[in-house]
Parts: sequence; C-alpha cells; structure tokens
Amino acid sequence: MAKHIAVAGKGGTGKTTFAALLIRYLLEQGKESVLAVDADPNANLNEALGIPVSNFVADILEEAKDSKSIPPGMTKDMFIEYRLAQAIVETEKVDLLVMGRPQGPGCYCYPNDILRKHLETLSRNYQYVVIDSEAGLEHISRRIIQGVEYLFVLSDATVRGIRSAGRIRQLVKELKLPIPNLWLVVTRVQGSLNGLKPEIERSGLPLAGTISFDPLVIEYDAAGKPLFELPSDSLAVRETRRILKELPL
Repeated sequence: MAKHIAVAGKGGTGKTTFAALLIRYLLEQGKESVLAVDADPNANLNEALGIPVSNFVADILEEAKDSKSIPPGMTKDMFIEYRLAQAIVETEKVDLLVMGRPQGPGCYCYPNDILRKHLETLSRNYQYVVIDSEAGLEHISRRIIQGVEYLFVLSDATVRGIRSAGRIRQLVKELKLPIPNLWLVVTRVQGSLNGLKPEIERSGLPLAGTISFDPLVIEYDAAGKPLFELPSDSLAVRETRRILKELPL
C-alpha cells in the first residue's frame, strides 16, 4: 500500500517547490513508483515538475454531470473511470494527476465517490503518493484522498504565516482527520527564527526544519524552468534533503 504524503500551506510559502523537491528526494532514495497529485486549485505542480498536462479531474467531474456527454452503451461509472485513466500523465520518473479548479454548484457526491474509489485503486500501484494540497485541505477533508500519513505544513518566516499554519493544524483537529504525522517547515528564511519561536510553539506544530531564501528558485521560476531540475547544491535542494533525511518517511 502506498504511503500518502501531503503538503499544505497558504499561497506564496513555497509549498509546490517543496512538493517537487520531496518527489525528487524520494526518487533519489531509490523509490521507483511515485504518483504526484496536484490538489491545489491554483495548479502548477506540473510546471515545477516539467510535465505538460491537458486533462483535469475537475473538468471530468463537470463533464460527467451532463448525461449527453456519456457515449451510448457506456455507464456513468465506466465513463468517469475511463476519463480519469486518461487524466493520468505517465513519465519515466513520476506520474501526475491534476485535480484542477474548485468544484462549482451542484451535487458532486456521486462522481466524488467514483473518484475516491479510483484513487484508492490507483494508489496500490505506487510506493508513494505525494499530494500538493491547499490550505483548506478540501480533497482530504472530503475524504476524496484518504490515508494521508504525513502532512507538511509550510509557512514563510512571518508571524502571519505561522498563524496560518497553526490554523491548518486546527482544521485537521476539528475535522478529526486521522493524520498521525504533522510537521511545520518554515521557508524563505533570512537570518534566525528567534523572534518567531513563541509563535511556532503556539501553532502546536513540531518544527521539522527551515529552508533559506534561495535566489535560484526565483530565477528558475522567472525563466519557466522546472524547479525539479534545480542543481543539487542549491539551498532549496540541500535544505529540503536535510529535513527529509531526519524524518521516518
């Protein structure tokens, strides 16, 4: 059974960069099968990984609501599962599934049930499933993505960011999500965290480590280059690797 690792945090904390480098770390450790799931409505994990995407799960679910879109002789179950299989982008290193935009009005209970079953079946083919989530944890809280064992909550080095991370932990607690391992990662650090230590303690999240501000990340992003291909000696890569080596993934 796959190990499910999720990364969450408000926009601008480097969450997608961390998710991409986490996937890179797993592959460097000899993990042969990794499924990346971009569950953030502002989907850009594919760009960080350098993988082009044309099919989005949200569009498939919307399409399934219209009976006219289902070919004759095909049930809705068959149609959704067929289209979901098309949405997976397979590469030599990692496979990718992109959820897409938030769900609009109307009932999605039925297609969500199909999606949940599809993801459960799909995850059996992988050693790791890495989920680039959003602060609201929509797909996890709705139990569409289940069995998350590890959750990294990212924050920038600000009081507001740490408080936002604390609210994600509170959300996990309120929803009674069975996530046994939660960690805080503080990003874009310049200098020490001394002034933030009281706020970090109040967040209730154990600090897994920090990642310094890395100009190369900005440079790669501006040039449209995949962050997955950052040089091994870049700050972001070295410090992400240092954090992950200390954890029981």
